[in-house]
Amino acid sequence: MNSDKIKAHSIKSKATLINTLKIMDERRLKSLLVFEKETFIGLITIGDIQRAIIANIELTSTLSKILEKSKKIYAKEGQSIESIKKTMLSFRAECMPVLNDEGKLVSVYYWEDFFDIDKKEDSRKINLPTVIMAGGYGTRLKPLTNVIPKPMIPINEKTILELIMDQFISIGCSKFYLSVNYKYEMLQFYLKNLPIKYDVTLFKEDKPLGTIGSVSLLKGKIDTPFFLSNCDIIIDQNYIDVYDYHKENGNEITIVTAVKSYEIPYGVIETGKNGLMKNISEKPEITYMINTGVYLIEPTLIDEIPVGEFFHITELIEKVKNSGRKVGTFPVSEKSWIDIGDWNEYLRYIKTN
Repeated sequence: MNSDKIKAHSIKSKATLINTLKIMDERRLKSLLVFEKETFIGLITIGDIQRAIIANIELTSTLSKILEKSKKIYAKEGQSIESIKKTMLSFRAECMPVLNDEGKLVSVYYWEDFFDIDKKEDSRKINLPTVIMAGGYGTRLKPLTNVIPKPMIPINEKTILELIMDQFISIGCSKFYLSVNYKYEMLQFYLKNLPIKYDVTLFKEDKPLGTIGSVSLLKGKIDTPFFLSNCDIIIDQNYIDVYDYHKENGNEITIVTAVKSYEIPYGVIETGKNGLMKNISEKPEITYMINTGVYLIEPTLIDEIPVGEFFHITELIEKVKNSGRKVGTFPVSEKSWIDIGDWNEYLRYIKTN
């Protein structure tokens, strides 16, 4: 066994869910080998943690709490390489532990041992429309956006818009609706002259209509669940998993959220009656679920968006929730979400990709 590689893919069972997410982000991994002291006890994946968060398990819980509920398929000692490759391909497994008859770890195979590391594509496909909100002025990226609209911001050899569309195309989504306003003609010309033709319908808001108001213009044009995405974010997530959760839970809206942690750089004091101290925490860390700007929405909700009025997605979310209907959240790790509309994030992304 390659002990260095195993160490890089390992974590202790006492690690918390939030720390596991951070380690996955740092190492750019979606799965880790879990050890209790020196003994291998299981494989943890990003999907396991996402399901735990959805089930309202605390992020401060240890991996041991969810490992026993996680059923994994492992290779057996003596199993043929072809059989192991087939299993990994079937499950898109980042790594495959090999166990002997006693359940001890004897070897580990990794995706890159057998396959192109960049082609871990899901064989499942869904063909849902995708609406991309691209009408903003991109004020955070000025002066660049004084010249070109935000969707045309370059990321290496493509634009941010093309990267977003390519991600949806990879799961079978082929039809795009693009809400535009600022520099509409330039964006239209660019898309028309691309060597790769995307199936894009542009629809224009004559005045700013908020974060979802312009979608009222699509009434009668969409009759299936659809993805709604901002035009300045990239999320390292297979959206088929979001669709599965959305349908299984019977949601009318599913919000893709990011687990975001902040460390308060001071001692935090909790007080009670008469100002008496109850507790003191040194540099505590607090965690929030951040709205990433990607949603999966049922088509009937388009009829609930007022025509020609300024209307935010948060207003629609509140309306659905307050009427007793389901608004779900699907979590991704902090660094799986990149806000390209921020200069620092944009520069960091182009340096690392």
